[in-house]
Amino acid sequence: MPVATGLDRFVREGAGRSAACPVGLVTHGAAVSADLVDAVSLLRTAGIRVKALFSPEHGLHGAMADGAAVADAVDPRWGLPIYSLYGATRQPSAEALAGLGGLLFDMQDVGVRFYTFISTLYYVLRAAADAGIPVTVLDRPNPLGGVTLEGPVLESAFSSFVGIVPIPVRYGLTVGELARTMNVPIGADLVVVPLSGWRREMGFEDTGLQWVPTSPAMPHLSTVYLYPGMCFIEGTNLSEGRGTALPFEICGAPWIDGYVLAAKLNALAMPGVRFRPTQFVPAVGSRYGGMLCGGVQVHVLDRVLCRPVTVGLQLIAAVKSLWPEAFAWRERSWEGAHSHFDLLMGTDRVRKGLDAGEDVEALVRSWDGSLGAFSEACQPYLLYP
Repeated sequence: MPVATGLDRFVREGAGRSAACPVGLVTHGAAVSADLVDAVSLLRTAGIRVKALFSPEHGLHGAMADGAAVADAVDPRWGLPIYSLYGATRQPSAEALAGLGGLLFDMQDVGVRFYTFISTLYYVLRAAADAGIPVTVLDRPNPLGGVTLEGPVLESAFSSFVGIVPIPVRYGLTVGELARTMNVPIGADLVVVPLSGWRREMGFEDTGLQWVPTSPAMPHLSTVYLYPGMCFIEGTNLSEGRGTALPFEICGAPWIDGYVLAAKLNALAMPGVRFRPTQFVPAVGSRYGGMLCGGVQVHVLDRVLCRPVTVGLQLIAAVKSLWPEAFAWRERSWEGAHSHFDLLMGTDRVRKGLDAGEDVEALVRSWDGSLGAFSEACQPYLLYP
């Protein structure tokens, strides 16, 4: 039997207790039942009085590009207001919450700190605490599993919407577990409807559930498995494959020889991955749009062994060493004065280390202590074996 999501369990076991109260639903198109019915339809059919919808980055249906502002709207099926949490505001307003007896949060996350759905969760908890209304999180699997942690813990100076709380890049919690840790300083009235049948060692392919794209650039499970490290390409002048069919699975630029790059990376014998030389042309509007790029495709041979953060850093280090005159960091982020790479990484220590020629494996080992401390601090909030 497939893992039962919080949505399926709530409808089956708890909807009757909540039917009398008008609620707002924070959701998106990837929040579906085991038989692929969307959360809005399922909850309303179950008698839940959903009175307002709140949408994250990419919009209610996941159609908008990364970073594109999303406007408020009205849902044509139900006539419900859709309040964008990635437009004029990123926190539900008091006006939008007026008359609601609570909020339901149901979004499929990808288990990576800079994927902004968890920043939306943070602001939802804050708004609910301010308004004095409860939040019920309908839990979903972390598609990367709940065992392996990667990357540095966010430093407070680098806090932004792509890194809102001090957690690692790959944090190993479900969205419900993360909500419990986030809520400690916030103090919202929080309930998590847990999964059933999920264990920490499971990848998404083990759950029996269907993967629904969470955004235009997250189309496949193979994308998710590489995203924690390949997203760092965004902080450079390389293409991360946006505007192609393989975002975050390919990487390159017009001045890269993919055969040379693949050979250098394969010589490192990183576990669980293999690099294949390739050429691609990003769509117009993407970085290097309409231009022929050389580069590599990263193939995940073993999800359990693969360490995508290491993969992404080794790829950047290899390009820097092979084409030092052509490579460049993206100088300024869309949010604040820090470079985009530093905001994604949650520190400037890694970029400065790579510029100084430090060994990637040494940089990775330097995080062991903070990852151990984070894992220990999370123990009281875990829900699954």
